[in-house]
Amino acid sequence: MPSTPIQTPSSYISSHAAAFADGEGAAVLVSAASPLPVAFGAPAATPLAGSTAASGIFGPYAPALGRAVMLSLGGTWTGAVKVLRSADGGATKVPLTLGGQPWGQFTGNCCEPVWDESEGAARLYLDMALNSGTCTYRFAQ
Repeated sequence: MPSTPIQTPSSYISSHAAAFADGEGAAVLVSAASPLPVAFGAPAATPLAGSTAASGIFGPYAPALGRAVMLSLGGTWTGAVKVLRSADGGATKVPLTLGGQPWGQFTGNCCEPVWDESEGAARLYLDMALNSGTCTYRFAQ
């Protein structure tokens, strides 16, 4: 962006400059060195990752709001994995659905977005029912 001084071409037009608040709340003029921020978001959540040969429920994973949650499953295993969601600290865990149909359920390796959370208290879990092998898992954003 070229450095163009603010000039008033006539006496009846007022000059304006765009500014935004920095991390301390001070006004910063928009420039090539300080472009206008166009997106605000919370930092990504700490990933939940591990490897297991045993069945069980793994978590909780606390997703950042408004970001896709990626699930990666790998290894050589057989069985079923379901993503569960709780909004009450894990007391009640329910499987994900989409349009009334099961969602976030896997019988093989995957790497895909499974959820986009909008409720701050929500936590995600993996319900892993393994028949054999070892499965590596990772929730991340």
